[in-house]
Amino acid sequence: MADPYSAITGLVMPAATARFVLLVNHVLTAAPVAPERLKPHSGRVLRVDVAGWPAMVPPPPPVALRITPAGLFEAADAESDTADLRLTLDASQPLEAARRLATGQLPPLNIEGDVGLAADVNWVIANVRWDLAADLERLVGPVLTEGLSRASEQAREALRALAQSAAGMMRKP
Repeated sequence: MADPYSAITGLVMPAATARFVLLVNHVLTAAPVAPERLKPHSGRVLRVDVAGWPAMVPPPPPVALRITPAGLFEAADAESDTADLRLTLDASQPLEAARRLATGQLPPLNIEGDVGLAADVNWVIANVRWDLAADLERLVGPVLTEGLSRASEQAREALRALAQSAAGMMRKP
């Protein structure tokens, strides 16, 4: 009998990956210098894996992204395409990873592969941010966006405090 998780993953992952690629490309195009940094790496493949995933939940499958001639990304086959750069996210301490994300830091990350590509991808990760408020303003207008921004900032602060508190409790003997 086939594994039901594999069947669901086979249906959901291509659609989720396509949406993820659209979001990443949207963020990149908002910062024109980012695609310019990636253009020289056209055709190269970046693979993202997750290590140390808690055993309670099946781990997410790897995602592979190929850099296009425009300096954007397209989905690549994570199994058959050889990765020029491999990013492995450490998910062994999810609360610490959540705390880091809430404070604008990256979770623990291991990078292997081409040094030049790694430098440019690292620059993009460190310098390009999604301007969610600008996107919301285009959709719903400035008044509603201001209220949503305040609410999201309060939620982010609450999550940050919760993550820091939980991480502190986990460290105590």
